[in-house]
Amino acid sequence: MNFAARARANAIFSVGLMDDTCPPSTVFAAYNHYAGPKQIRVWPFNVHERGGPHQLTEQIRYLAGTWGV
Repeated sequence: MNFAARARANAIFSVGLMDDTCPPSTVFAAYNHYAGPKQIRVWPFNVHERGGPHQLTEQIRYLAGTWGV
């Protein structure tokens, strides 16, 4: 979070709302401070693996420019 305000690159964040390793509050703090273009995918029932293979698909779609379409 401390360096997020300096960021300028496109970013995709993901958060598992039941994550004990990286609490969601820390992910949302980094996301909210991130200065560059950003998007977030929230996985309500996942822990640290977030969306697993579904998240990988989201990342590929984001890189291909078709995320959210």
